[in-house]
Amino acid sequence: MLKNLFLLLSAIVISYTSGASNKIKFYFNHPVDNTVSTGVNAIYLNSCMADTLVAYINRAKYTIDIAQYDYTTGGSFANIAAAVNSAYSRGVQVRWIYDGSSTNSGLSGVTSAINKLGSPTTSSYGIMHNKFVIIDANSSDPDDAIVWTGSSDWSEEQFNTDYNNIVIVQDSALAHAYTGEFNMMWGGTGLSPNLSLSKFGPKKTDLGRHNFTIEGNPVELYFSPSDGTNTQIQNAISTANTDLYFAMYTFTDNSDATMITSKYSAGVYVAGIDDSYSNSYSPYTTFTSALGSHFIVYSGTGIYHNKFMIVDPSDACSDPLVLTGSHNWSTSANTQNDENTLIIHNDTAANIYYQSFRANFTSLGGSLATVKGCTLRVPLNNKTEDNISVYPNPSNGDVTISYQLLYPQRVSVGIYNVVGQKIALLMNDELQQTGKQELHYTLNNAGLYFVQFATGDEHFTRKLVITQ
Repeated sequence: MLKNLFLLLSAIVISYTSGASNKIKFYFNHPVDNTVSTGVNAIYLNSCMADTLVAYINRAKYTIDIAQYDYTTGGSFANIAAAVNSAYSRGVQVRWIYDGSSTNSGLSGVTSAINKLGSPTTSSYGIMHNKFVIIDANSSDPDDAIVWTGSSDWSEEQFNTDYNNIVIVQDSALAHAYTGEFNMMWGGTGLSPNLSLSKFGPKKTDLGRHNFTIEGNPVELYFSPSDGTNTQIQNAISTANTDLYFAMYTFTDNSDATMITSKYSAGVYVAGIDDSYSNSYSPYTTFTSALGSHFIVYSGTGIYHNKFMIVDPSDACSDPLVLTGSHNWSTSANTQNDENTLIIHNDTAANIYYQSFRANFTSLGGSLATVKGCTLRVPLNNKTEDNISVYPNPSNGDVTISYQLLYPQRVSVGIYNVVGQKIALLMNDELQQTGKQELHYTLNNAGLYFVQFATGDEHFTRKLVITQ
């Protein structure tokens, strides 16, 4: 029986083929290996990551909140400042937080009319190491809300030379959670920062907004140092059953390294890349002695600036996930710096990151075995979407969920509200026979709901409106 399949029920079908897109997008600034794609190809942005950021800034209608460690202008990267200035000129409210100890020379191109706040520079504080942008979080149309995050700072080297990844999420609830963190550093919700209420680093508190369902996909969000992020990292490591891959610029926490090598000793296939910056720290010794050729140190042009981990991309029967963000695996990131980390539970997302990791690893002279796990890629039929219906819709409360199987399969069906709370679990990994099936349920409260259906790695969501 599948482990936590109802968690996987919601694994989002993230599609970029034929120009399509869903609520979560991933981009990489170095070549990827699409030959190991399980159906959705990873995307390599060849010298156009900055242009992609500008495109999102240009679509902002109401608000832009930027929390960016460092912005160094040069060449076309002045276009970021120009896009922010243009947004401000057309009436978009802009707020900008930056690290007070970094140069941030790019801010010289940003109009002085935009309010900016530098982080503290005291010895008790680390750095404001976030790299996120929140666009239109409070729009009345939830589809307007965007969060841009990942590992990249804003410079020519970071966008084009150093190894980085970007995540873009279209989700109002997640955008509100990021906005809450921004407001805590800003000192309030206004356009001007309030220094008397502003909190950075160890002075911050855990706002408690960690779990989200985005198109049925479980997503976790943690901020450092308030949220105990390293505990969440270790929790994710502990779930690995088949294979695990890590890609890290600064790796100094040996407890994380020890957990990873313990997984390797227990039979999990493990491989990793660190930047040479981490060579003087204990994880380097731990990995070189335990992993051998499964561990590569990057010492080429620029730096290996990624901070991500992939768990069980080869095992859809487990809990495939990607962990990424600004958080290096260090004590300072966990206890002093302002950081953000996303954990996305999904086999497609895990495979997308694996396509990037594999290309990085092999280009550096390494080789990776083909790991055989559980795939469960049995389709309902060639037109799955056509065989699932929810009716009547809109409904006064009484709802029928109908579906048809061409093969006996295990099925999960749940109903969620707009903030991702589970209203009902109608079927949980239950074996169903060939043919047409129907489920009936009554919802007592008016509103917008989502019916989520899964079997194997097929996952579908239907909107449902209750009008009573």
